[in-house]
Amino acid sequence: MTIRLPGAGGALRAYEPRTEPFAPAPGTPFTSRTVFSAAHVVADPFADVSPDSPAAVDWDATLAFRRHLWAHGLGVAEAMDTAQRGMGLDWAGAAELIRRSAAEARAVGGRIACGVGTDQLTGGSLAEIRAAYEEQLAVVEEAGAQAILMASRALAATAKGPEDYLEVYGHLLRQAAGPVILHWLGPMFDPALDGYWGSADLDAATDTFLEVIAAHPDKVDGVKISLLDAQREIDLRRRLPRGVRCYTGDDFNYPELIAGDEQGFSHALLGIFDPLGPLAAEAVRVLDTGDVKAFRGLLDPTVELSRHLFQAPTRFYKTGVVFLAWLAGHQTHFTMVGGLQSARSLPHLARAYELADGVGLFPDPRLAEERMRNLLSLYGVNQ
Repeated sequence: MTIRLPGAGGALRAYEPRTEPFAPAPGTPFTSRTVFSAAHVVADPFADVSPDSPAAVDWDATLAFRRHLWAHGLGVAEAMDTAQRGMGLDWAGAAELIRRSAAEARAVGGRIACGVGTDQLTGGSLAEIRAAYEEQLAVVEEAGAQAILMASRALAATAKGPEDYLEVYGHLLRQAAGPVILHWLGPMFDPALDGYWGSADLDAATDTFLEVIAAHPDKVDGVKISLLDAQREIDLRRRLPRGVRCYTGDDFNYPELIAGDEQGFSHALLGIFDPLGPLAAEAVRVLDTGDVKAFRGLLDPTVELSRHLFQAPTRFYKTGVVFLAWLAGHQTHFTMVGGLQSARSLPHLARAYELADGVGLFPDPRLAEERMRNLLSLYGVNQ
């Protein structure tokens, strides 16, 4: 049977869903790459809240999704922008998420790293920004998780130049209990981070970023680069001190960056590995055998879907991620923290369904089709 999907121009077109999924089973741990999925949160659909209210989270479904990722060998990058940090999930909610997920990780033996930011603040002095970072770092370390030092909107607004970034990050790295991951999130993901590291010139910003790392290489496990510029990431990773990993955050070019070249490769910390979890895990296990061609054969066909989900305005990619989790049966509803299920159009969601179905992403294609038909009917599309 075919399903009629709306295109960008409003016309309906016929699509024939596949009937067989690509269903890789959990396998052995990865040996050649360290791979994190930045996981989304599941909203409580029955909570009587407004978009401005504190996030109402369905904790059971949220933790179940993390167990799904761990079962396939992926690490979980918790309380990142995929979890709607700064877009519906405040620091109080993020702290609860970190504590619950870290406890779950210990229970099942899963790897977890958690975001440390300053979202208690909207602005402030450098001393206040340091204190906000320290508060969050303490929560993550007390939970027993690895810390990811996230970019700070408050620091971006307050810093006068590169020296302020060097001072704040140097202070945090000196006191961190163990090696952290530094996260450089570009303005396409968060416009408030424009000019991070003290300059809108990316070459100058890169020099400052590398200066932070060079001063404390023993405290930096790796860096996550989310600039959607493959060549810039390659150039930067070639300049990293020995032993410091590069975790790609490039949701446009991840297959080639993870595969690497004769001078090195990137590990991964990706939002797209939330919906791609099992398929991505299978691809990395193939890469572990040294078969780069087969690895690319599995992951390359997913890039069109990823580029679609992360198209501008990129920060709304979370809507597509949660939409696919609903279609895949990982949650019972398509409701998001802050009402962000409305952030993408019906034609955008229809194309996401088509692309995800095309690569066999849904464990139960019939369930995904049924849910897609239900959504279409809500928008007045009669089949």
